[in-house]
Amino acid sequence: MSDTKPFRILGIQQVAIGGPDKQRLKSLWVDMLGLTVKSSFVSERENVDEDICELGRGPTAVEVDLMQPLDPDKKPAVHTTPLNHVGLWVDDLPAAVHWMTAHGVRFAPGGIRKGAAGHDISFIHPKGNDEFPLGGEGVLIELVQAPPEVVAALG
Repeated sequence: MSDTKPFRILGIQQVAIGGPDKQRLKSLWVDMLGLTVKSSFVSERENVDEDICELGRGPTAVEVDLMQPLDPDKKPAVHTTPLNHVGLWVDDLPAAVHWMTAHGVRFAPGGIRKGAAGHDISFIHPKGNDEFPLGGEGVLIELVQAPPEVVAALG
């Protein structure tokens, strides 16, 4: 396999923050800091009720996702790590996942799928293992397929 990466990381797509009560998170991020709630997302499979906020405008805007669990006793526990995950724009998600997997990066179960904002996503697992020794060193990292306007703006 070639060591030349067939993809580029373009920038930060999102920061996801979890807590037991997203209204408390909104008091800071929306009421005090002035972010705008642009949509909401609820998923029983992902045990999440989240508000998707926006910092900035246009294709370079960054999402700040404010998340609370639907059931605090179930997994995934989106509230137990306040900084839940960081999302990175990537210009070719399938190529990135294929290349990184071949180079020992561990991905979380679920493969490439649609995320809350409608973009294709895949998660780098926070921890490596014997088969795939490279992980996020404790941080869940979401790779997000950048749409053409983001590639043009950041590429």
